[in-house]
Amino acid sequence: MSERQPNDKERKCAICGKPQDPGFRPFCSKRCADIDLGRWLKEGYAIPGGEPPPEESTNDNEDI
Repeated sequence: MSERQPNDKERKCAICGKPQDPGFRPFCSKRCADIDLGRWLKEGYAIPGGEPPPEESTNDNEDI
């Protein structure tokens, strides 16, 4: 059987852990929503990845 989903009063703010406000969901306030937006704008959220593949040299002078 599946687990019970928390109702809106049980859900916690994604930033501070206080109960969510339906007007700012998934946050509790405009302040926490603005903190999250600032993290996005400053590229604070990133998915870790491996090294990018080396770029191939495209020297146009090789044909001369």
